[in-house]
Amino acid sequence: MARQNGIIKLKGTIGGISFYKTADGHLAREKGGVDKSRIANDPAFQRTRENGAEFGTAGKGGKLVRNAIRILLQNAKDKRVVSRLTTDLLKIVKTDSTNERGLRTIQDGNLALLKGFEFNLNGKLGATLFTPFTEVFARPTGEAILSIAPFAPTIRIGAPSGTTHFKIVMGAAEIDFATETSVFESDETAVLPYDSADTAQIDLMAALTANSVLPVIQVLGIEFYQEVNGTMYPLKNGSYNALSVIDVDTV
Repeated sequence: MARQNGIIKLKGTIGGISFYKTADGHLAREKGGVDKSRIANDPAFQRTRENGAEFGTAGKGGKLVRNAIRILLQNAKDKRVVSRLTTDLLKIVKTDSTNERGLRTIQDGNLALLKGFEFNLNGKLGATLFTPFTEVFARPTGEAILSIAPFAPTIRIGAPSGTTHFKIVMGAAEIDFATETSVFESDETAVLPYDSADTAQIDLMAALTANSVLPVIQVLGIEFYQEVNGTMYPLKNGSYNALSVIDVDTV
């Protein structure tokens, strides 16, 4: 793989060289590789097929998670969130000790490894919110609860320059990886001033299915705003908003 450095950037294939654009810039590489039919049928590529199947499982799982929390994710994500989430879910697939290689699943792996996943590396929750919080998921009632004691925003929140207001959001997703379906609910504070005065107690709640046997992922985020002439604008188009997995609950 080579990088295109010229003024004119190419796309397409010329003389067996493919030119294409990625998040890393304009690249070029020589076409080649093993024939698809051989990979699909040759016993020598059994491991390749197994790896491909599990990578596909992780990819589908990542899409399911992203779609489940889409309401919050659209305001807090980086350009590599798809690949990063797929990578982490593939690690979870590989912890499945129940199914055979190539057939391992996310739901039979160690989903707790997803806790702490940051959806936006430009604004990590761990480098943004510096006040304690408690999260609880009550499976009998299906209630996901988040509580934050009163705190001074300018002391406890590392906000980007230009912030005048902020909002705390919380969501919970009940994920069925087998059927590729989900249930999602969220809650949020009002848009609060970013100043030195203590906030009120913050209690957020999202209600899912009571007595569900499915894994539940709880996320917490912060969105930043700038007030201009009485109107709240997402600060820098939300590029520094934080959103992170704070809990994963399984049966």
